[in-house]
Amino acid sequence: MHSPTLVILAGILAALVTTVLYAVWHFNKGIPGLRLWMLSFLSGAVFCASLLVRDYVPEVLAVVLSQVSIAVAAYLCFLGGRAYMGRPPLPHAVAATAIVGVVAAAVYFTVVQPNLAIRFALAGSVSGVCFLLTAHTVARGGVRDVPARYLFSLVAGLHGLFLLLRPLLFRLAMPGSGEEAGADMVVLLSQFVVLEATLSLVLMAFGTLMLTNEHITRELRHLAEMDPLTDVFNRRAFLTLLEKAISSAHRIQSDLSVLAIDLDHFKMVNDTCGHKGGDDVLRHFVGLASGCLRNEDVMGRMGGEEFVIFLPNASRAGTLSVAERLRALVASQPVLTDRGPIHLTVSIGATQYLPGDSSDALLQRADDAMYLAKAHGRNRVEALAIAQPV
Repeated sequence: MHSPTLVILAGILAALVTTVLYAVWHFNKGIPGLRLWMLSFLSGAVFCASLLVRDYVPEVLAVVLSQVSIAVAAYLCFLGGRAYMGRPPLPHAVAATAIVGVVAAAVYFTVVQPNLAIRFALAGSVSGVCFLLTAHTVARGGVRDVPARYLFSLVAGLHGLFLLLRPLLFRLAMPGSGEEAGADMVVLLSQFVVLEATLSLVLMAFGTLMLTNEHITRELRHLAEMDPLTDVFNRRAFLTLLEKAISSAHRIQSDLSVLAIDLDHFKMVNDTCGHKGGDDVLRHFVGLASGCLRNEDVMGRMGGEEFVIFLPNASRAGTLSVAERLRALVASQPVLTDRGPIHLTVSIGATQYLPGDSSDALLQRADDAMYLAKAHGRNRVEALAIAQPV
């Protein structure tokens, strides 16, 4: 039923893709899902090999090998998609039960009650569902932001849908006007099925490499934009985002507030607890601060123990409320270390964007307010160019 040339081509492509993905995975083992996708393409290559040798081995062995390999390929693709998207691993009992059930049914319709049409439908059942689940899992994040995910999902989804619906195509090939015409139609549709599988393999391989590139690019961007110790934006990235926020506030006439924060007596912490203790204090502060902020608020580390936060669309009263809540939270929760608790306080300067402010002017005013808080005894909030709440 299958064109040997097309099957050989599909097998060679699957083997080449497996080799390429193995090489990529070998040097980038941190890419989630890549190893599973590599094994998925390997199973696809085994499936192609099983089609080529079916005339030289017992039929039941060929059926078992082809049914298992295609189902495992699809299931591994699904697991790779879950791993890439950060989903927890699944228990394999359900998938194993489904695959064993399909294989047992295929053996029955090979040995006991031979029925090629049912075997053909069984071959696409588990794999079709797995490819549809893969598409549903990976299609997240927005087409404009992560187009590679949607390309991969589109191919996987269409392929899964085709696997589930392709038995209907062969009903068209049932002999109607004559057995010879029906047989020719079966051959033609079989070649089309192999061609579709080959095209899907190539496109999914391309999508997998695009997802690999997306992950590497995202990691490089993270390294370039984030402070490695505290995992908040570094100075350069924060200033870029602040410029955009100022432009947006000016364009739509919205509020924008800035908090400049300095950890009090931080040098003393380093001197008494060492740099590890200082690092623990910085991470502790960031954890507390993150709990006080909204999703749209942005925090950056400007250097040492100095942090800045900008609050889009924050009212004057809301800005001071956030600053005071953060100050009180830090003062009330000491850092627990091997040498005992470290009591930490912060000095916070608050200000608000005024028409015509540059990012330098806005940050300078926030810094001035923060130094004013230090001058007035530390562990307090001071404000400049911002109205006190009534």
